[in-house]
Amino acid sequence: MKCPYCHHDDTQVIDTRVSEEGNVMRRRRRCAHCDKRFTTYERIELAMPVIVKKNGSRTEYESAKLRASLMLALRKRPVSAEAVDGAIQRIEEKLLSSGEREILSVQLGELVMRELKRLDKIAYIRFASVYKSFEDISEFAEAIQEINVENKVGKNKKAAEPE
Repeated sequence: MKCPYCHHDDTQVIDTRVSEEGNVMRRRRRCAHCDKRFTTYERIELAMPVIVKKNGSRTEYESAKLRASLMLALRKRPVSAEAVDGAIQRIEEKLLSSGEREILSVQLGELVMRELKRLDKIAYIRFASVYKSFEDISEFAEAIQEINVENKVGKNKKAAEPE
C-alpha cells in the first residue's frame, strides 16, 4: 500500500480490526519513510452479473433501476419499505448465487415477478401487464385467474395441515 502523503511503497500494518458486521477490515498503517499514519479499509466486492437485454445489448446491473421498477408497481399499495428492501435483497442474492457473469433480462424479470407476487397481488398484475406486454383484457383475466388458483391451493394446504 502506498503512503498517501509521500507515495512511498513501504508501509507497515500497525493494527487490524474487523467491523461489527464482519464484512469490513480496518487497518492502521505507518509509512516507513515519512512516519505518518493512515487508515485503510478492505471490503468484499462482489460483481453482479451483466444484464443481457432482449435485443442482445448488455448493461450493468443497477440496484436503483430494480428499486424504481418495484416502487412503480407498488405505487399507492400498502407495502412497507422494509418489505421492498427484503425483496431486493432476495433478488440480488439469487443473482449473486447463480455464479453467472451474465443473466438474461427475462430471468431478472421472472425474479421480480416472483417477489411481487409474494408482496402484493395487485402490484404483480401491474408489473406483469407491462412486462408481458398484455394486449387485451383476456390476458389480465388469465393472470388474475392464475393468482386465484394459487390462493385456493395455498388455503387448502393450510387447512389440511395439522395444528
